[in-house]
Amino acid sequence: MDTLEEIKNIGFLASDEPKNQFYTDVIKGLKAPQKHLSSKYFYNEQGDILFQKIMNCKDYYLTRAEMDIFQNSSAQLADGICANASAFDLIELGAGDATKTFHLLKYLTEQKANFRYLPIDISGYILDVLESNLFASLPNLSVCTIQGDYFEALQKACELSSNRKVLLFLGSNIGNMSLKESLDFCRKLSQNLIQGDKIIIGFDLKKNPATILKAYNDSEGFTSQFNVNLLIRINQELEGNFDIANFEHYQTYDPETGACKSYLVSLCDQEVTIGSETISFTQNESIFMEVSQKYALDEIEKMAFESGFKPVLNCFDTHHYFVDAIWEVA
Repeated sequence: MDTLEEIKNIGFLASDEPKNQFYTDVIKGLKAPQKHLSSKYFYNEQGDILFQKIMNCKDYYLTRAEMDIFQNSSAQLADGICANASAFDLIELGAGDATKTFHLLKYLTEQKANFRYLPIDISGYILDVLESNLFASLPNLSVCTIQGDYFEALQKACELSSNRKVLLFLGSNIGNMSLKESLDFCRKLSQNLIQGDKIIIGFDLKKNPATILKAYNDSEGFTSQFNVNLLIRINQELEGNFDIANFEHYQTYDPETGACKSYLVSLCDQEVTIGSETISFTQNESIFMEVSQKYALDEIEKMAFESGFKPVLNCFDTHHYFVDAIWEVA
């Protein structure tokens, strides 16, 4: 839950098949020893609205920090990916509306870089909007949109030309994975690329714990509403009967591990029915909702080497809250 680009892998439930998967995932998660719900289901219509409010609230620094990098360091990023001046395909995973990427695209176009932009997203609608907006603002930009999930679409993108590849994976989306998941993900990325290909990947950095905790426990209460909204969605779409007044948002941050975790805590002993299933909660029992992992620079460098890349360049925002790291396939 870190940028608009993270609204990427779940659309509205428009058929029985995804609805059944939603139900299966919810029941499985709530019957686990540590109850949990998948954060990918945060994003229904109301979830999208709440997430926009989170991004715009004063306590949530992440979106502003990475936008700072793309507004003020596009030349540095461009130098890092255009070093040998050869033609390349710029492939963005979970492109969303490409609000930040636009600054890099504009700079590369003005510098007459030899590249093509291939935004990947699960949503065909957002890709249509993106393509239309880019045509209006950057008419000379070569764009080829690809709808699908990350690795399926990435494979398609890599088959389109023999140009070297530069991937974008922004918004600290890597932070919504566990440490093992993020390492496995980066290894899979490197296995889909060849030597000399590059990636720009966004990481939220470890910093004052109070700053991080405040970002995920904002004073306006949007993050709390965002988490509780998933219970409301279960009620609406899966015949649930959660009493949302019986649950409270709780946020933690461990400065040693860098794990920022959100929970919903049951305020009483209660039973909740979801379809044909009944889930029991004891007072103070928690539902794990999401992790937002924070990194130190040495941890980022270690991940690069362990996943088949080598670090090339780090671009920071003004406050050094966030880094967009450029890695090259070793």
